[in-house]
Amino acid sequence: MAKKYIDIMDTTFRDGFQSVFGARVLMKDFLPAVSAARMAGINHFEFGGGARFQSLYFYLNEDAFTMMDKFREAAGAGANLQTLARGINTVTLDTGSREIIDLHAKMFKKHNTDTIRNFDALNDVNNLRYSAKRIKAHNLKHEVVVTMMDLPPGCSGAHDVAFYEKTLREILDTGIPYDSVCFKDASGTSSPQKVYETIKMAKKLLPEGTHVRLHTHETAGVSVACYLAALEAGVDGIDLAAYPVSGGTSQPDILTMLHAVKGKDYDLGGLEVEKILQYEEVLADCLKDYFFPPEATQVLPLIPFSPMPGGALTANTQMMRDNNMLGRFPEIIKAMREVVELGGYGTSVTPVSQFYFQQAFNNVMFGRWEKIADGYGRMVLGYFGKTPVRPNEDIIKIASSQLKLKPTTEDPVDIADKDVTKTVLYVRHQLEEEKIEATDENIFIVAACREKGLAFLKGTAKENVRKHSTAAQNTPSAKSEPQKSVKAASVGSYTVVVNGEKYDVQVVEGNGANVDVSKITKVVNAGESSEEEAPKQEAKAQAVEKVEVDANALQVKAELPGNVSKIFVKEGDSVKDGQIIFLLEAMKMETEITAPKGGVISKIFVAQGQAVEGGGTLCAIS
Repeated sequence: MAKKYIDIMDTTFRDGFQSVFGARVLMKDFLPAVSAARMAGINHFEFGGGARFQSLYFYLNEDAFTMMDKFREAAGAGANLQTLARGINTVTLDTGSREIIDLHAKMFKKHNTDTIRNFDALNDVNNLRYSAKRIKAHNLKHEVVVTMMDLPPGCSGAHDVAFYEKTLREILDTGIPYDSVCFKDASGTSSPQKVYETIKMAKKLLPEGTHVRLHTHETAGVSVACYLAALEAGVDGIDLAAYPVSGGTSQPDILTMLHAVKGKDYDLGGLEVEKILQYEEVLADCLKDYFFPPEATQVLPLIPFSPMPGGALTANTQMMRDNNMLGRFPEIIKAMREVVELGGYGTSVTPVSQFYFQQAFNNVMFGRWEKIADGYGRMVLGYFGKTPVRPNEDIIKIASSQLKLKPTTEDPVDIADKDVTKTVLYVRHQLEEEKIEATDENIFIVAACREKGLAFLKGTAKENVRKHSTAAQNTPSAKSEPQKSVKAASVGSYTVVVNGEKYDVQVVEGNGANVDVSKITKVVNAGESSEEEAPKQEAKAQAVEKVEVDANALQVKAELPGNVSKIFVKEGDSVKDGQIIFLLEAMKMETEITAPKGGVISKIFVAQGQAVEGGGTLCAIS
């Protein structure tokens, strides 16, 4: 009897890159490996979408549509090129309007996509209806998704076989058009037995001949066992990656899976070991200069309790490296458990996984529930759709109070349609103001990437890729000097001792190592006078340019490390208490910095786009 043919999708160039490098791989470096993969017999690729859309503009200074076109050239006309979409979020963390959802499908079809795998992290089937229709309207194949994970111990009410059957039945009853069905476990936490029972259920419930796939990650260490369970249950396709971006936070390696099915009646894509070995050698050579984060190759025992997806894990750790905060990562992962338990059991896959991480991050940095992350808060309040179970009532109240939003049951797409900033006309006006051609591509880039999309189109975006040369410069070690990162200005008073004399020194730290001394005063005992010392100290400070800073001015500080994405004021402006004066971006969150009192902006110490450290002074208000 002939072996059952199992379709293999190679995720190397999308999920593999996202899972290992936080999606930061330049197209010129990897395109030769695409040709090698084709020569090895691979015909089905995940080549874009997900984080591999925004990341090109955020970190690579590359155009995702150009990358997709060049990928097609390397893969050939006959390859099945697939992308990942997040339902009503398309390739962003926010809900799109109907115009933007349609434009997403239109542009991805234009730029060589054959199939779109389309999921909703909440398993809210209503969130899949419109995006599915637009995907099919633009003559793309639609792979509808049920998202999976295991809940932390002691939790129940969702993410069991009965829940997945209910979700699948809703997809069928709603009449959502589809060409295939995927069960997607982005955090790799589902148990093999649950996978087996779920695939068995799906094959029984779906029309005969429906193509059913499983997608998982190795983060929790059970992915090969899950794939074997899925094969035994009758699955028709699985996702694999190539070394050196396989395993760990990514998908199992193609060679590993070929080894695992030896002696079984499965033909994995007609692939041959020797040809895959040659392909993986080419890929390893293409990536030889890239910095491989150690956490990308590990199995993490906490993941089943705090389900962090492989595709989000390194994206977050890379951002933490950028901001010199990586040492806090274990605390944040541990804090995720409570965030998941109280948040309504949305599947930990983007954007919900990012909401979980952002809230855990805030709970660690600012105190438990002291600062609700915008995405997490809006999720528990219903602005992304219906969560599998109702979130904790106390968390709903805290989120409502802090975000000044009422809970809602309104359709998220209807809400987005009312937001003028999510209309094509609004984005077109933005482009016209910047004298940039308002092509469909440019409109979608700005709609999806906002300020960073505009920066790319204006030619002011910067490349941020971690290769061995840059990693050596940016990663501090015990034997190296402390890292010198760009700082926001920090105004502070210090007591120093010079030749046995104590002096109070007020300094303003600028960019890098620039330090401006604004005031030096000798510390004197009662009855002593420091007047004769003052001229001497002023003379010592003449070589350093002074910055006039009112000692009584209120210093507005960055709450955490990040980048200044927007400055809403200039020096001399009058501001009111609570007025938004800066927008700080950190960990894919935009944090509004407000004036803690009314007054006049006497000094601004940062520039737009500048990286700042936590506690650094952004401005002074007199």
